[in-house]
Amino acid sequence: MIRLCIFFITAIIFTSCSVREEVKVKPNEKSFLDEDTYILFALRAEQVQDYKSASDLFTTLYEKSDKQEYMYRSLENDLIARENEKVIKRVDAFEKENIFDVRLLRYKVVALFELGQLDEAIKLSVLLASKTKLPNDYLLTSDIYIKRQEFDLAVKYLESAYTKNNNEKILDKMSIILYVDLGRKKEAIAHLETYSRMIGCSKLICLRLIAFYSNDNNIDGLLTTYLRLYEVDKSPKIAKKIIQIYTYQRDYIQLTAFLEESKSDDVVLLQLYTSLKYYDKAFVLASKLYLKTLNIDYLGQSAIYEYESAEDKSSKVLLKSVVAKLEKVVALNHQTMYLNYLGYILIDHEVDVKKGMMYIEQVLALQPKSAFYLDSKAWGYYKLGECQKADKLIKEVAQMEGGDDPEVKAHIKKIDRCLKNKKGKK
Repeated sequence: MIRLCIFFITAIIFTSCSVREEVKVKPNEKSFLDEDTYILFALRAEQVQDYKSASDLFTTLYEKSDKQEYMYRSLENDLIARENEKVIKRVDAFEKENIFDVRLLRYKVVALFELGQLDEAIKLSVLLASKTKLPNDYLLTSDIYIKRQEFDLAVKYLESAYTKNNNEKILDKMSIILYVDLGRKKEAIAHLETYSRMIGCSKLICLRLIAFYSNDNNIDGLLTTYLRLYEVDKSPKIAKKIIQIYTYQRDYIQLTAFLEESKSDDVVLLQLYTSLKYYDKAFVLASKLYLKTLNIDYLGQSAIYEYESAEDKSSKVLLKSVVAKLEKVVALNHQTMYLNYLGYILIDHEVDVKKGMMYIEQVLALQPKSAFYLDSKAWGYYKLGECQKADKLIKEVAQMEGGDDPEVKAHIKKIDRCLKNKKGKK
């Protein structure tokens, strides 16, 4: 059951006071000589949270001036001070002297509620709501029904309040009762969805929908709601949730589209471009990240994706650009991936085979048993015309894990042909 507190009830009282009933008040002029002084003392008492003294001072002001606003203010201070029995007695006394006053009735309802006298509170609250038809009086009535665990009637009054002004806080409260206390989950979600689509998915409404969808394990509902919430709250936290859901669904195309539009996580987007083999986009993004962070790793990735995305991989302009970048990278970062990539390009395109072999030797010093890197060395021997060395090494590679790679098989055929040609010449 929804837990209530006096602060919420008191807030209703004070808020409802903004909708003033017609009250006979005297003109804004002093009723007695020290009126301003009493006001200052009363306000100071409220400021220091001495609500009992504030109530007494406003009572004195009322008695000396007969201005009803002072009487209301005095009762409000009594409520905050939890002088509920006093409030009831004072209201009863006023009612004997005055015609029906909805504000006094409202104070009495709150006091009865706080004292747990719910039968009397609900009787008066229903009367109050029927007289004023104000949203806050409907809310007050619903709170009492909630306390009595009469949730259907609580929802009825909440709906009446919501109809008046489409207040999202009222809707949120109503949806919780429907979902949690009455088990009418679909109805609760439908109310929230209708609001979010007609008025907009505010943080409060979206987060409530997310809580319900999460409880129901409704992944699609979670995703659509997080996407709507991101429109009003473009925080990294929300973006991360969207990324997690798309990843869980393995919907990498939609995830890519979201990341491209939102620009919320370029690092993840770069990984996606790579896995989807969007090398042209990966090249542009890696270059952007390098300029932004000066992280040498992004320069290395930029070089690789520049090469992979090129239609003419033998272009001298391309090779010059890629080699220059990779040489800058390996001078600072001795990762085997960059050393091998640089070495292989120098070898495969015969830019500088011996220099390429030097880089491959550096790689093998770090990972001597890698079939991938040994293949690069075998290919270097082939480019140098040392087909026997190439053949011996490539046969070792063929027996290793990864030896069935299509590129390795293509190298085996060419090296074998090289050997046959050598023998034929002899």
